[in-house]
Amino acid sequence: MEIRIGRDKESTKLRLTAGNRSVLYGNGGVPASVIENHCLLIVDGELFRIKNLNINNYTYVNDQAIESKAIRRNDKIELGTDKYLFEWNALSAFLPADIRPLEEVWNHYEKQNISLQIAERKFNTLRSATGLITMIAIALSIATGGRSIWYVALYALAIIVSLLFFVKAYLDSSKIPQKRQMLTREFQREYVCPHCGHFLGNQSYEILTQNDQCPYCKTKFIH
Repeated sequence: MEIRIGRDKESTKLRLTAGNRSVLYGNGGVPASVIENHCLLIVDGELFRIKNLNINNYTYVNDQAIESKAIRRNDKIELGTDKYLFEWNALSAFLPADIRPLEEVWNHYEKQNISLQIAERKFNTLRSATGLITMIAIALSIATGGRSIWYVALYALAIIVSLLFFVKAYLDSSKIPQKRQMLTREFQREYVCPHCGHFLGNQSYEILTQNDQCPYCKTKFIH
């Protein structure tokens, strides 16, 4: 695919044209040193080449003036003698975003989240053991008419176990929320559109693949 990049005279926005499709990008203010047909970006999958369309044009890649150069995504591109910074997001209307790496991000988040839930439920289940021990002690006391020493031992065991669970619950009262917060922050930082960087929400990767584009920048998805 070949994308022509230049300045739209009327709006002073950046104009990008590929075939019969043309889009304007930005809020205007592109300097006059960027002409209408300034440069050409040739896209072949993840391979890119940029070249001037006029010998008098100035195009810079990573601060080096070029006439034609193979580049990588997110290399710094500046246009014209005013060095107008080209934003790669301007290509979102033409280049699809590969969201396949987000599957691993989602799976990791889901796995860790489920692990925290299971740990909490196991702990709550074990805490119920104190009630069970107490009930056994009461039943034993009734059955023996209070003559057995075992019900006293069971009461003492229930008190000790309750105390241990209380201490653990107190120590975990801040750890679990902190782990959840760290997990959520990591997820929100990584589960984003590859083009615009917006967080894509808590919808699963499977649901995400059913969408054709990013809800923010409208970039098409590859999955």
